[in-house]
Amino acid sequence: MRLHNKRAIVTGGASGFGLGIARKFVAEGAKVLIADLNEEAAQAAAKDLGAEAATVDVASGASVEAMTLAAQDKLGGIDILVNNAGVTHLPQPMEEVTEEEFDRVFAVNAKSVYLTARAIVPLMKAAGSGAILNVASTAGLSPRPNLNWYNASKGWMITATKTMAVELAPFGTRVNALAPVAGETPLLSSFMGEDTPEMRAKFLSTIPLGRFSTPEDMGNAAAFLCSDEASMVTGVVMEVDGGRCI
Repeated sequence: MRLHNKRAIVTGGASGFGLGIARKFVAEGAKVLIADLNEEAAQAAAKDLGAEAATVDVASGASVEAMTLAAQDKLGGIDILVNNAGVTHLPQPMEEVTEEEFDRVFAVNAKSVYLTARAIVPLMKAAGSGAILNVASTAGLSPRPNLNWYNASKGWMITATKTMAVELAPFGTRVNALAPVAGETPLLSSFMGEDTPEMRAKFLSTIPLGRFSTPEDMGNAAAFLCSDEASMVTGVVMEVDGGRCI
C-alpha cells in the first residue's frame, strides 16, 4: 500500500500504459481519477477498478480545468499527476507529415503538459508536496527514423520534465518521467506502420530483453516514482525499455 490515500489523476488512463498505471495505483491504495478522451472506456475502466472517471481533451485548456475541478471534487485533492495521454503520426518521411498531424502530436504530447501544469501546479505548491510523472518514450532518447515529429515531442517532454523538477523542487513537488519502448497498446500498430509478425520480429530484435513494455511494467515503475520511497528522486527519466537505449 505504498500509495495509501494518495489522490492521483492518470490521463489517457482508460487503456494501454495508462490503464496499467491506474490499476497499479489502485492496488497500492491510491484514489484514482481515470481521465480519458473516450468517456465510455473511462467509465468502464473506473467501474472495473473501483476508481473515478472524467472525460478530458488534454489539448484543451478548458477541458483540463474541468478535469482538475472534477478531481478535487471526486478525490478531495490532487497528490499525483500522471501525464500519460499521447498520440503519434504514422511512420513516414518527416516532410510528408501533414501540418494537421504535426499540430495534433504537439498539442497532445507537449501542450498538454503545460496545460496540466498550469491547472495543477498551483495546488501542489499550496500543499507543499506533490508528484508529477510524465510518460515520455525511448523515442525521445534514441529516436527511430520516420517518426521524427513524435520523437521530437517526447524529447520536448523529457526536457520539460527536468526543467519542471528543478523549478518545483523548492516547493516540495517532484517531477519524473518514464521512457518505455513500444508496448501492447493502441499505439503499437501506429509505431510499426503495420502490425505483422515480420514487423514485430524486426521491432523486437532491437530490444535486448526481447519483449515489448507492458502496462504492468509501467505501473510498477510509476508506483515507485510516485511513492514516498522515491522521495529523493526528481528529474529522472527512467527507461522501461528492456535495454533498448543501451
